[in-house]
Amino acid sequence: MGFEEILIVAIPSFVTFFVIIDPIGIAPIFGSLTTGTSEKYKLSMAWRGPLIGALILLFFAFAGKPFMAALGISMPAFKTAGGVLLLLIAIEMVFERRTKKREARAEDVLEDIEEVEHEDIAVFPIGVPMIAGPGSITTVMLLMNNYNGSPLNQALVVGSLLMVILTSFLILWLASGLMEKLGTSVTKVLTRVLGIILSALAIQYIFDGLYSGLFS
Repeated sequence: MGFEEILIVAIPSFVTFFVIIDPIGIAPIFGSLTTGTSEKYKLSMAWRGPLIGALILLFFAFAGKPFMAALGISMPAFKTAGGVLLLLIAIEMVFERRTKKREARAEDVLEDIEEVEHEDIAVFPIGVPMIAGPGSITTVMLLMNNYNGSPLNQALVVGSLLMVILTSFLILWLASGLMEKLGTSVTKVLTRVLGIILSALAIQYIFDGLYSGLFS
């Protein structure tokens, strides 16, 4: 496989995972949940959260298909349903509903843990559902299925996922300063642009799922 062929697989996979996981959108929530805590605590949550999310996503990447088969769900049906789910997420991103939901979720979590100092937020809500949520689980299964029979392409998908996880760690670690530099307006623009890209990917998943289910 040539370098150009590798890029054809790696770049779309990276962009897809980056859009779905949306570390830029998670950053302000992480910043609010870690306000007033030590740098050691922030660093611990910043790497543990993405790590937990990555382990869950890797499980579904390699065991998701047999798991779905045991439930009697075909991949065309899963791909179509996944495309619809991703489209709904994209619509929320374009109209800022996703950001508002995350802010509300962060406020709920803060209310629940306000009496407990330095609550462990790595598992919930950072690891699940913000990193390993329905959208990212669906995406990793769909991408792995798209390259079924090609171990190298699947390795590129996994590599792209791990790169996004690493990027997420870096963004979370630098969350407070990063959001101050970007500002609210820039963050909103980025969220909308990513939502438009995701909507196109979602429609493609729906088309592929319907075509596979009807004509395969």
